[in-house]
Amino acid sequence: MDRNAAADAAGSAATGSDRHVLRFTVPLGHPEEAVWPAVASAAGLGSWLAAVEVLEPRLGGAVVLRGLDEPGGPAAAGTVTAWDVERVAEYTLDGDAGRLRFHLEPGEHGDRGATVLRVTHTFEGPVPLRRARAAAWPARFHHLAAAL
Repeated sequence: MDRNAAADAAGSAATGSDRHVLRFTVPLGHPEEAVWPAVASAAGLGSWLAAVEVLEPRLGGAVVLRGLDEPGGPAAAGTVTAWDVERVAEYTLDGDAGRLRFHLEPGEHGDRGATVLRVTHTFEGPVPLRRARAAAWPARFHHLAAAL
């Protein structure tokens, strides 16, 4: 299941004017304690999402991600806006980078050997930006699965 995380991910998008919400449900064949570092540590996020220049892993901590939309791209600074150890990590970034929320749950039927990762990406921008970001997530999930 891991290698096919991008194919297995279910996604949806909601748009209101220039505000967009992308939601994905990604089944992963690893326990939550193995997935948590991938969404809540500099090394983990750097292995699949973006380079991490700063991450203070606590509510209100600073976060700076570089290359979220393109490798070598500009840095997006922000704040950790939700932090429930081993369950929820949320980063609210300045500019049009928006808010990234990662919520971990046990796998299907409560399977503790697997994880369901729920990803919500909320941001503002034109429709072409929404399309580009929605198209980028499946490749990211593939990288996540490979990193695990």
